[in-house]
Amino acid sequence: MNKYRKLMTNTLVFSIGTFSSKILVFLMVPLYSNILTTDEYGTADLLTQTANLLIPLISLGIADAVIRFGLDKNENKKDVFTCGVAAIGIGFLLFLISFPLLAMVKLINSHLLLLYAYVFVGAFRLLCTRFVRARQYVKLYSLDGVLTTITLILFNLLFLLGFQWGLNGYVLAIICSDACSVLFLTAMAQLYRCVNFSHMRMKTFRAMLRYSLPMIPANVFWWITHVSDRYAVGYLMGESFNGLYGVAYKIPTILSIVSTIFVEAWQLSAVTEKDSPQQARFFTEVMHSYQGAIFLCASGLVAFSKLGIQLLTVGKAEYADCWQYVPILLMATCFSCFASFLGSVYVVVKKSNMALATTALGAGANVVMNLIFIPLIGVNGAALATFLSYLLVYLVRGINARQYLRFHLGLGRTLIALLLLSAQSLLMIFPPPMWALWQGICLVLMFLFQLKPVCRTILHMLHR
Repeated sequence: MNKYRKLMTNTLVFSIGTFSSKILVFLMVPLYSNILTTDEYGTADLLTQTANLLIPLISLGIADAVIRFGLDKNENKKDVFTCGVAAIGIGFLLFLISFPLLAMVKLINSHLLLLYAYVFVGAFRLLCTRFVRARQYVKLYSLDGVLTTITLILFNLLFLLGFQWGLNGYVLAIICSDACSVLFLTAMAQLYRCVNFSHMRMKTFRAMLRYSLPMIPANVFWWITHVSDRYAVGYLMGESFNGLYGVAYKIPTILSIVSTIFVEAWQLSAVTEKDSPQQARFFTEVMHSYQGAIFLCASGLVAFSKLGIQLLTVGKAEYADCWQYVPILLMATCFSCFASFLGSVYVVVKKSNMALATTALGAGANVVMNLIFIPLIGVNGAALATFLSYLLVYLVRGINARQYLRFHLGLGRTLIALLLLSAQSLLMIFPPPMWALWQGICLVLMFLFQLKPVCRTILHMLHR
């Protein structure tokens, strides 16, 4: 099969599970905003984000190694999965020992049991989904995404509307949905047949840990870049502002969903095509098309950000002002997507130490800039700090990754698109007379500018 068409096919299959499921969950935001107060929403957001930070820590980062080694033709697939289960078991045991330390953290100490359950189930779901992807069971992976969404919605309706458990119900719905996913994948992919501790090869386990251990701090630093702004907003401005900021992030989440779908499919192609003589050209063309699609989506979302927030919150007055944080957060999400795409080079060449170094740089910059910008310009200071941090990671990775793969970064094209997106953001935040007309002009210019690279890849996909 044409490598472009294979990438497109995998993307479409992943989109059935990922995009449809994420959008359905996204549509649950009006329910959350009507049932939870801004303080409760802010606390729930911090709790789930903290759990998402802990999952790669507790699992020793093994999920990243599972997909990379699982795609390797020379590795025994049962060994790979067994090593993943062993790593989670060791990590969770250490996590249990740390209970007294976590009990001292004020923001989460009243919800520790929920946090432990979330992390345990979430770690195993991540392992199962990564292994299924590595085996290239893309249809099963997609079906799991749809079923997980259905169960999540049902549990939300039961716990929030039926039992009225509030914040606890919000988190418990995620835990129960993830548990159903683990059981489904274990049964359908017969994952229980892939666990054999008596024949586990320690050589494979050590190799996977060498790859995954640098990914632990890398994931932590990536999480810091993505979430530290929420802690900073909550600490410096209060939990109600953090709730507004959390709702504003739901619009950029659409962009993240689109990116996640593609990057999941792209990782399969990037590894399987690693020995191709056309690898650099393939990478360059796909990257330019990907960036064009992301910029186009961001441009449209910026133009309709105010309307989007009104629809999400069903016009609820206490959330009315959070739309103004959306444009800069969309710019930040663009470069988060681009940096993640460039990180696939490190996956292919197994240079997880470089993924660690670049994410550490971005996290450090983000923390410093949060402390500078939030006191100066408020909540949008956090969004600006996040944008500049992701931009820095993108630039450093773009330069460094070319040591391993001689692709063309296309900084000039990226700069022009960024200027257009920045103009749109300023027009939304500081609207001049006839701002809608100027927004429309910027949107058309972005479409015309990004049309060529996107169409080129589409033609490659259609070519026999």
